[in-house]
Order: sequence, then C-alpha cells, then structure tokens
Amino acid sequence: MFNHNKCIFELQIYKLNLMANIIRKNYDRIQPSHDYMKYWRVIRYWAKAKYKIGTPAIDMLFFLYSEQIFNKTKFKEFEECMSWDESRFHELLKQGWIHIWRKRKGKETTLYELSYKGKRMVNTIYKKLNGEEIGVGALANPLFRHDASYMDKVYRNMIIEMNQFIKQQRYLSPE
Repeated sequence: MFNHNKCIFELQIYKLNLMANIIRKNYDRIQPSHDYMKYWRVIRYWAKAKYKIGTPAIDMLFFLYSEQIFNKTKFKEFEECMSWDESRFHELLKQGWIHIWRKRKGKETTLYELSYKGKRMVNTIYKKLNGEEIGVGALANPLFRHDASYMDKVYRNMIIEMNQFIKQQRYLSPE
C-alpha cells in the first residue's frame, strides 16, 4: 500500500540534501593551479625601486626575454601596444639592459639580445613571483632605507607580509 506521509518525508529529506549540496558547492574553494600573481604589484614596485627602471621598460624586457635574439623590427612590433616613447630602444641600449649581439653586415640587420644585467633582472622577478622572498635589509632593498618615502614604507609593509605568507606556505607544504 502507498504511504503518502513516508513519500513526503523522503522528498523533504531529498530536498534538504540537495539544498545542502547546492549551498556547499557555492562555498567550496578549489585551490587554483596558478596563483603566483598575487603579489605582482608589490614585486613590480620593488623591482622598479631596486633597478631604477619604469614599468614599460620591465614589460618590454619580459617580452624580449623570451625572444632571445631580436631585431629592431621585433622590438617595434611589441612597442606598438605600449605608450609612445621614441627613445625607449636607445635608453634600454644605453642603460645596458640590451646589447648588440651581431652588428650589421651587408644586407644582414643588426641583432640584439638582453644583456646579462637584463636577463638577471627578469630572472630575479620570476623567482620572486615563484615564491622566493624579497630581502628586507637596507643594503639589499632600497625600500628599507631610513629615508624611504611614505609609499616605499607602505610597500615595505607589504613585502614583510608577503615574506611571512611565503614562509607559512613553505612550512605548510609537504616536501
């Protein structure tokens, strides 16, 4: 015989379980597989202060880092999506971020590459993005000097917080 009350009760339990699952899914957190840009702004500010270089130059060096050997045409190609700066190429060359790899010979164009200084800077930024701590000494980090500006002090506090987060992640990760 059909028990109407039992069906209603089972239906209510089913709805409660369904609602619990729906609500639970909304609050469940899946750890992202790529989460290294969290402190990009802090790392970029640190890099600008440490290497005395602007954001557009950092962007350009990141592009050229993967190009390895390039000509001026390739440089100009990426430069089109940046703010206009007629002297960007010559400034990077003069400041030693890029250097001539091969001089022009006949119909062959001049080829350039990132200098050791440029490669080292980009590689250091990648290391910081991948979880290496930023030094907090006044000698290693201009943001920790005694005459730092207000914004330098704000970013200094973020660096301390970031380093603590990195240490905590390292402590929690099973190795």
